Amino acid sequence: MRRDEFTEMRAFLEVARERSFTRAASKLGVTRSALSHTISALEARLGVRLLSRTTRDVAPTAAGARLVESIQPHFEGIAAEVSAIRALRDKPSGHIRVVCPDDAVDLVFRSRLPAFLRDYPDISVELIVDNGFTNIVERQFDAGVRLGEAIARDMVAVRIGPDVSYAVVGSPGYFEGRAAPATPHDLTDHNCVNLRLPSSGALYAWEFEKDGREFSVRVEGQLVMTNIGSAINAALDGAGLSYVPRDLVRHYYDSGQLKEVLVDWAPTFQGYHLYYPSRRHPSPAFSAFVEAFRHRQR
Repeated sequence: MRRDEFTEMRAFLEVARERSFTRAASKLGVTRSALSHTISALEARLGVRLLSRTTRDVAPTAAGARLVESIQPHFEGIAAEVSAIRALRDKPSGHIRVVCPDDAVDLVFRSRLPAFLRDYPDISVELIVDNGFTNIVERQFDAGVRLGEAIARDMVAVRIGPDVSYAVVGSPGYFEGRAAPATPHDLTDHNCVNLRLPSSGALYAWEFEKDGREFSVRVEGQLVMTNIGSAINAALDGAGLSYVPRDLVRHYYDSGQLKEVLVDWAPTFQGYHLYYPSRRHPSPAFSAFVEAFRHRQR
């Protein structure tokens, strides 16, 4: 492949990823007009339109999508190998970007990050909070975090946390003049703090289990939040009942700030897993990160 062909392919891939000539030009360090000229030259040479341009969006055509699928793994492999060679020092180095739910920051990373950063002073870690199902390849994250090990076939899942139990909690002030729910179905008589799912936009149905029976309850209330931290604060403020990971609120029980109800119905989910593409060659820095946070049963 000639140098100009390599440049054209790299430019096309960046525009397809960013879906914007302006953002792609900024990442490549060229002007927007120069980038547009490069893409036009590539399309003219191939004799097919690769990008569909509108005033608001840029998207790959069918031919463009096919080209992205075929060349992207090769460019990722080149970038990974260059990164790995640069990282060949006495200690791993580099920048690691991980997207995760807000509660995973406290449940998994907060207690263990200081030691990791101390042991690897040449590695920097960026945690991006996103409670949706993020496409880590498209958004160029090194890894993502989610409950359970159910992932796409081309991904690797590594368990990084213990099982997670959920609890329904409320403040003493909230329960003044109200009877605590005896069963999950009694929640229909309570003001519950809902959680909006970013991926679908739907409200999360609270999950319960007892005697091997699993079911969900759609609750109602005056508040809707988009993250667990805000739902916990709402419960502490007496705004309603919240459905949250038990380990995040356990210390509020001892201080009397929160009370748990429906204890016998509380479900337990498989712990958090780190997932990343199987075809990507991990850098020494990322391999060190995975090993440091791998869950080991006590």
